[in-house]
Amino acid sequence: MKTIGRTLAMAALLGAVPAAAQTAAPRTIGYGEALLLALEQSAGVRLAQNAVSADAATVRQSRQQFLPSLQLTTSGAQSLGGTSVDNGSTGGVFGTTQSMNAGISSSLVLFDGSARSAQLRAAELGRDASTADLTRARQTAVFTVASGFTALQSAQEQLRVRREDLAAREAELAQIQAMVNARTRPVSDLYQQQASVAASRAQLVQAQRDVELGKTDLVQALQLDARGAYEFTVGDTDRIVPAANLSLDSLVNRALASRVDLAALQREEAAAQQGVRAAKAGTLPTVSVSAGYNTAFTSANDAALFDQLNDRRGGSVSIGVSLPLFDRGATSAATQRANLVVDNARIALETQRNNVAVEVRRAYLDHQAAGAQLEAAQAQLEAAQRALDASRERYRVGAAALLEVTQARALQVEAASAVVTARNALLLQRTVIAYYVGDLALPATAE
Repeated sequence: MKTIGRTLAMAALLGAVPAAAQTAAPRTIGYGEALLLALEQSAGVRLAQNAVSADAATVRQSRQQFLPSLQLTTSGAQSLGGTSVDNGSTGGVFGTTQSMNAGISSSLVLFDGSARSAQLRAAELGRDASTADLTRARQTAVFTVASGFTALQSAQEQLRVRREDLAAREAELAQIQAMVNARTRPVSDLYQQQASVAASRAQLVQAQRDVELGKTDLVQALQLDARGAYEFTVGDTDRIVPAANLSLDSLVNRALASRVDLAALQREEAAAQQGVRAAKAGTLPTVSVSAGYNTAFTSANDAALFDQLNDRRGGSVSIGVSLPLFDRGATSAATQRANLVVDNARIALETQRNNVAVEVRRAYLDHQAAGAQLEAAQAQLEAAQRALDASRERYRVGAAALLEVTQARALQVEAASAVVTARNALLLQRTVIAYYVGDLALPATAE
């Protein structure tokens, strides 16, 4: 009885905590709002967005490599010594001379073995891969929230089962109390039922804790303030799961065609091949054109500033051809490294394709098992409910002991809990299949 008393006291204490914590009105978050919060605040999504922005900047930089360069140069000097004249001779007067030179020049590469074209294409493919990775990061954020809501829904339904069990046991306790008072049942039945009620109340407290932990997991997934109070509505979690043909072959084929992470790896492999093309360009000649225009001024000349700038102006245009004859093996080494990058990208793609197929197969088998478990749990619950009804009637007429009712009640509660677990496991496996196949729907504002 002391243990029962401690259990009841703990239940009362834990049951009072949520009421005390809810001094402020909790924020209600629905499933749709939770998805948008996850997509906005998920660290994985934000990092993927930064990667896309960085790769877009790389693409812009690669495109600008096709533009001509433009430089403006100017310099000034002060010389100490004999003053010089325009013919280059130095006079006998010792002093200082100021001079200035200014010019503008430009150069444009006409041909570089298609290295810049390969680099631009590689940058574009890298940007496309990052975009695909961003889509997968968003799907992962949605999957995390969907799993959290499904787990919370399961915990809430388990709490409902425990509340119904406690209410039934308390009703039975009142009936047994009346029978004991009428001296039709021994007082030991009363004590036994009191212990059963206390155990049910302790299980209810644990179910309440599981609900709060489920909410806490969602608070963490959504990056919410842990000090706040929140309520999550979980009635529409199954909307994200599309109607799917649950044939293993079709699911695997759809996954291999739809998974954006596979598309990202394919683009990374193509980008690596462009790296080989750029490396091989080192063996080809480079053709460039350059142009310049400059002028100068010196204090050793008596002419005015603008007159000197006009008289000393000049320009040039040149075309240069550079043919690498020996680069100490730099191009060969760069090409070899680029080929290894391609090989690594191909290995990563093949590995991920195999992983995707295995993930879909495992999700398919888990879904099949979850469906069978739900059918078995529902049949078990129906049988357990009939057994409980029969034992209660037998106990009422004095044909059975209380222990039989208690055992039948325990089996009924266990079966009801198993139905809840199996039903939510089936919903979760449908979500898992949609995630691994790549069909997990995103909110319209996030697509």
